[in-house]
Amino acid sequence: MAEEKNRHIAFICSKGSLDMALPALIMGWAALGNGVDVTIFFTFWGLDIINKKRVDHLEIAPVANTSFKFSLMGLPTGNLGIPQLMGALPGMTAFATAFMKKKIEDLEVPPVREYLQMLVDAGAKLYACKMTVDMMGLTMEDFVEGIQDIVTAGDFIDMTEGAQIIFI
Repeated sequence: MAEEKNRHIAFICSKGSLDMALPALIMGWAALGNGVDVTIFFTFWGLDIINKKRVDHLEIAPVANTSFKFSLMGLPTGNLGIPQLMGALPGMTAFATAFMKKKIEDLEVPPVREYLQMLVDAGAKLYACKMTVDMMGLTMEDFVEGIQDIVTAGDFIDMTEGAQIIFI
């Protein structure tokens, strides 16, 4: 009888904002819970998610984010869309970030740093993109614990052969 190979999912994280970090972390955690092997590859601004200096300071910018809406203080008015021009005002990114972090905390979703550690502890494999690391002048010492290695795009493709790949 042929040996059955475990399912494998791989995420490519290319953006480092708070709203772009959580989808891969949440889906990766769900996949691990379903017995699926998980690999996450961080490239370009996605390196902010694993950068020791940035991981606790990820933001969400309302500018050019056409889906971003604030709930109007829980009143039964639905969602209040914030005009794009207002998103450019000083302090709006900080406001939007604080608002989103509060919503995340209320749902008891772990902070990004804690989520990364949970994934590593559960067996997910996390890698940084060599080209981007070189381009940004970073080293392994710049990343949170648990990053397995700095690898090339070719290495990532080889190690995720047959995996379902999701680009975020």
